[in-house]
Amino acid sequence: MYNRILVPLDGSELAECVLPHVETILNGCGVSEIVLLRVVEPASLPAGVWTDGMEVFTEDNAKTVRENLDAKDEKEAAGYLSGIAGRFKPKGIKIQEVVLKGKPADELIDYVKESDADLLVIASHGRSGISRWIYGSVAERLLRSVCIPLLMVRAPGCEFDI
Repeated sequence: MYNRILVPLDGSELAECVLPHVETILNGCGVSEIVLLRVVEPASLPAGVWTDGMEVFTEDNAKTVRENLDAKDEKEAAGYLSGIAGRFKPKGIKIQEVVLKGKPADELIDYVKESDADLLVIASHGRSGISRWIYGSVAERLLRSVCIPLLMVRAPGCEFDI
């Protein structure tokens, strides 16, 4: 039923709570490929002059530092996904590791729409109330924006919002 599963991860233990569910699906559904995704947000640095007159970064310095930070973050993300992929290699499944750059929800929605995936498996960090409003919810945006089946796994320790 499911041939290609997309598994977005943000590097946290909470996001990795989906992995046992993915393994269970692999064992029972004849999955041929897993796509592990990680979105790296571009670095943002202040550029210009602070109000006390002390310079933070010139525009050129900030650009160079941002590029270096982005390259470092992308390399770390690729290494992280490679480590997670090792968990599935003994199962003989094709594994694709994808690092995207941008705002997580936007990048994931675009990737899902362009892919030929059969299932999206994502963790919900279980934020509610004001914290969800402040931080947003990537899982909720995906739920409302993608047209493929989505398995949303509540992270351990989440609380019900009544």
